[in-house]
Amino acid sequence: MSSESARRKSSPNVAGQAKKPTGRTRRKENQEFAADMKLRTLRPEELLHPAQLLARFTERASELIAQLPQDARPTPATVNAALRQGVLEAFRTRDEHIARLVETDVLASTPEQGAKAIRRAVRASLIDMGVRVVEEVDEQELFVVVEGEGEGFELLRPAYVDQATDKLLLAGQLRRIPAPRILAERDGTSAADVRGDDAK
Repeated sequence: MSSESARRKSSPNVAGQAKKPTGRTRRKENQEFAADMKLRTLRPEELLHPAQLLARFTERASELIAQLPQDARPTPATVNAALRQGVLEAFRTRDEHIARLVETDVLASTPEQGAKAIRRAVRASLIDMGVRVVEEVDEQELFVVVEGEGEGFELLRPAYVDQATDKLLLAGQLRRIPAPRILAERDGTSAADVRGDDAK
């Protein structure tokens, strides 16, 4: 057997089979991702600080208050106290949001964690932050129908609603399906099973 024949026989790739990414390809992808992250990183001078933000708000508030009649103007102390409280609450909310994202990133970076664990962590974070995840197709005003035919509906993507304001953050997606399929799902197959949420 010639060396060329032996090489072909031992080669794992066959016609029509996709080649697995090589180490060089992975390194290149990692380098491109790292470069993109550096471009996205905020510089210290671009970050907002509570004192700077409060000073800007106070300056703008003073301009607006000066346009009011003298007897309708609030005292400077009242304005400063309200602005300070608002700025502190905004930064506290930002800190909580960042902490959640950090927890999720740590979980996603842990090799032994599967996709299911990461999805659950993200869902728990959303609910803790006051986001209602709607997976019941009964609330059809929160969904758009994207495809299919029939009288029934199958969930493709949940809807996300801000519980504090009842604002729709992201509309869900439904697929029309024949009614018998809906009955079969009610008998033993959930929407999560159809989407494969239990698979890692």
